[in-house]
Amino acid sequence: MERHILVILPHPDDEAFGVSGTLAMHLENGAQVTYACLTLGEMGRNMGIPPFANRVTLPLIRKLELEASCRAIGIQDLRMLGFHDKMIEFEDQDQLDGSINELLSELNPSLVITFYPGYSVHPDHDACGAAVIRTIARLTEDPKPVVHCLAFAKNQEHTIGKPDIINDVSDYLNHKMASIQAHRSQFQAAELLGSKKLNDKEIQERYGTERFWTYRFP
Repeated sequence: MERHILVILPHPDDEAFGVSGTLAMHLENGAQVTYACLTLGEMGRNMGIPPFANRVTLPLIRKLELEASCRAIGIQDLRMLGFHDKMIEFEDQDQLDGSINELLSELNPSLVITFYPGYSVHPDHDACGAAVIRTIARLTEDPKPVVHCLAFAKNQEHTIGKPDIINDVSDYLNHKMASIQAHRSQFQAAELLGSKKLNDKEIQERYGTERFWTYRFP
């Protein structure tokens, strides 16, 4: 049973597809959850189907969608850190790491969830995970928080092995689907849900498990 979980991901909707079922499960078991979202996804290409957002309005729309997603999961502590979408790898490293270190010092989490650097497809995902790992590695106190990582790269099982944790989140699919659908400007995109309505079996097969790799510090 976790005491306090700190989730650090770069974009609104990263939490919905990757960890929402796991977080709903931990919340039901009494854990506290803080979600630190680095950006507002303001450079996202999806504007809704049919489009209802534009480049000017998208940041506010995605902020409101993120808040709705967190309510669907049950997260009460949402932090928006204000970094630039699609620019995490170019942000001032001291500022980025400093923001993460402040959260670690304030919250003293028992578990941190982020992306596995090098195995998470999107440059922002990899840069976010790298910053989290870098910052935790510098902590002097022991024990360090456990770090669970999301990974999506096709070669991951040949390099980092099979996932260490596979959570069956079948009992929390209502939370998960509500979280996904809260991101209305994004979830209808073809590479996510598209216009097709999934049946219960398809939802279970696609979203019923969540996989994590434990990062092992040297």
